Amino acid sequence: MVDVDLKKNIMQDIYENRMLLTSTRDKPEGWILHSGLWSPFYIQLRILSSFPETLNMVGKALGDLVKEEAPHINRLVGIAFAGIPIATAMSLSTGIPAGHTRKIVGVRTEQELQEAISKYGQHSLLEGEVKDGDAICLVDDLVTGMESKLVARGQVISELEKRGISDYTVDDIAVVVDRQQGARKRASELKINLHSLIDLVDEGLSLIKDKMADDEFTMVSEYLSDPTGFKKP
Repeated sequence: MVDVDLKKNIMQDIYENRMLLTSTRDKPEGWILHSGLWSPFYIQLRILSSFPETLNMVGKALGDLVKEEAPHINRLVGIAFAGIPIATAMSLSTGIPAGHTRKIVGVRTEQELQEAISKYGQHSLLEGEVKDGDAICLVDDLVTGMESKLVARGQVISELEKRGISDYTVDDIAVVVDRQQGARKRASELKINLHSLIDLVDEGLSLIKDKMADDEFTMVSEYLSDPTGFKKP
């Protein structure tokens, strides 16, 4: 069980260092997410490595969580780009070896991935050593739906098969933040284990309530409770 004070420190660092942006504080027009949804807030942990103390806390906390919830995991794969420093920090904390996916520009769905792979040539889809018998955990900054994670999973599986590796699992995904907008249900349907350090609705938002303006907190809370009533300005 990850200490709640550690989670609070991480979440407050994320907010104070503007890795969590809101339309109230930062960008009135809001954001269109990777999933296509409009949102009045945006979490951008791609700059996490600019804050080494926070990254170190994330690596320890998420690493401990994976070791507790999935002790069979023996390899981490960071999803490009945001997941790469997180997986590295977890590796340094736990001793579990890590690699990372390569970014394939323009790929947003599993179907697009298969089309891209056919044209990708001899480049590796995955950087790092993998072996038969590996139990791989994909690592990323956050999850909203599951599409980008399924693309990364398909990418890793394609590379494993390309290398002639047949004995493996890629059934675990670890993220710093779950926005709690459908990913866990989708993961369960696919028999994928989703490990999230901070569930934004259930605990994350309350950890930064005293840092936010009242109207800012209310807006994000109401959106997370029912995003269907919100529209792009």
